[in-house]
Amino acid sequence: MKSVTKNESTLSVTHGYARCSTNEDRQDVNRQIRELKKQGVDRVWLEYEHGDSVSKEQQSLMLAEAHPGDTIITLEVSRLARSTKQLCEIIDVIRDKRLRLVIVGSITMDCRDGQMDPMTEAFLQIAGVFSQLELSMIRSRVRSGMANAKAKGKHIGRPPVSEATIPDSFYRYYNKYQSGDITVSELSRLTKLSRTTVYRYINHLEGTKQ
Repeated sequence: MKSVTKNESTLSVTHGYARCSTNEDRQDVNRQIRELKKQGVDRVWLEYEHGDSVSKEQQSLMLAEAHPGDTIITLEVSRLARSTKQLCEIIDVIRDKRLRLVIVGSITMDCRDGQMDPMTEAFLQIAGVFSQLELSMIRSRVRSGMANAKAKGKHIGRPPVSEATIPDSFYRYYNKYQSGDITVSELSRLTKLSRTTVYRYINHLEGTKQ
């Protein structure tokens, strides 16, 4: 990798970004991590969040930490965002901070010189449109399937939470969260559970104590 000097003592960093939705198989995010490491990334930022979620904590931290000359690599446009609005906001950050964005095997947008190729930007935005369309189609099929199942009298929704259904990995670190030693995000990372699931368990346990 060719390094771009940020100052006299600091070299450019290659950030890898992997995201897995809360309803996706965890094996998928492990695949992403393996593929990103093959690209020679210096650090992998791991996110368990929906693609169109307004808040992606790890992505925000990655973009905030990235310096001019750095590279951000991800496997698919949909891993960055499932919303064209959010994708355009990311493109603006890439340009303004003079970064390079690489979608492995498809698009490279290099703004390290402060310029952006209009054609590359257009291809990236088009890919974002298809990503958002794909998500809308998936959700439409899910809603149709749920309506069909409900009509047949089947139970819809998550199974109820109880102390018995909460995994041991959660209990192992829950006391540290209660004492303020770790945050919800850290609890999510340590237990390998989504933040949504972590909040469900916390709300259940705190509710039973009231």
